[in-house]
Amino acid sequence: MAEIRSICVYCGSGKGKDPAYARAARDLGRAMAEAGIRLVYGGGSVGLMGLVASSVMEHGGAVTGIIPRFLQEREVMLSSVDELIVTEDMHERKRIMFERSEAFIALPGGVGTLEEVVEMMTWAQLGQHRKPVLLANISDFWKPLYTLLDHMRADGFIRSGMEVGYLVADHVSEILPALRDAVREERRPMLDIGAGAAPFDRL
Repeated sequence: MAEIRSICVYCGSGKGKDPAYARAARDLGRAMAEAGIRLVYGGGSVGLMGLVASSVMEHGGAVTGIIPRFLQEREVMLSSVDELIVTEDMHERKRIMFERSEAFIALPGGVGTLEEVVEMMTWAQLGQHRKPVLLANISDFWKPLYTLLDHMRADGFIRSGMEVGYLVADHVSEILPALRDAVREERRPMLDIGAGAAPFDRL
């Protein structure tokens, strides 16, 4: 079984309207803790961010929170995590999140969550990493995004050899097995693999 030591989870600083989102955040945190996988996340104590981090810690797991100074108050920094990194800006935050993580999960969230996960998909498309990127499609939250990606492909903006690789899991129980499978199949040196390398497949 391929071992993953750390996963970055992108998610909202709000909880959203569907209670399934909060349940998914708590369940994912528990699953990561029980698997011995460190959570890397945005450092906040509110919304889905706070729920997933608190769940990891409640179940004995490790958490790295990474937050820029200007968001310390707005997202109410969770100071009880075992590793807390305060950055000067968003760019440094995202860089460190990337460096500290072996895979990426996007739970439901807003435009910040969307921007973060799409950036990881873009970097993979351009051959800059082979770390798996997974959309946790709780209650079909991400369906409009991958419908849009399919539309981009059909209209010729995502061309052959430049596919956007990502995984989709509809249930929390599917997430870690899917990421392990992707790592086992695709793990290679992370640098200098060249544009057009084979992407991860959608589930």
